[in-house]
Amino acid sequence: MSLEVEVLGQVDPHAPATALPLAAAEVRAGFPSPADDYLEGQLDLVAHLVPHPSATFYLRAKGESMKGLGIFDGDLLIVDRSLEPRSGSVLIASVDGELTCKQLGYIGNRPYLLAANEAFAPIPLNGRDCDLWGVVTHNIHALAAGVAR
Repeated sequence: MSLEVEVLGQVDPHAPATALPLAAAEVRAGFPSPADDYLEGQLDLVAHLVPHPSATFYLRAKGESMKGLGIFDGDLLIVDRSLEPRSGSVLIASVDGELTCKQLGYIGNRPYLLAANEAFAPIPLNGRDCDLWGVVTHNIHALAAGVAR
């Protein structure tokens, strides 16, 4: 199964900000350290994650082909249509009419869409009907059981 995507919707650039508390302390992923007892301020996740709201939309990932890059079945992808893709960019593209999420790469001088799972073959772009939808800028997935939608 290839990593397909489900279109969820576009970012609403006119929606009011939803500011959440931002702790001033950094969190260590190794040994625990005492937490600071104060907040740095407020953080609006849309403002933080979406620099181009009118060109950004959300997709839901489906499949296993990008798990090597940490994109898993059910993850929420933030996609920016205004960004120019580069080699190594994770893209949403329509290939022969089917939406897919893959990494842009080159084999020799020819462009390919590459999976991040060795069970999936590279997709050559030459000679195919390919339409770029955008560049994946962020991937959001739940770590706690039962909290994903």
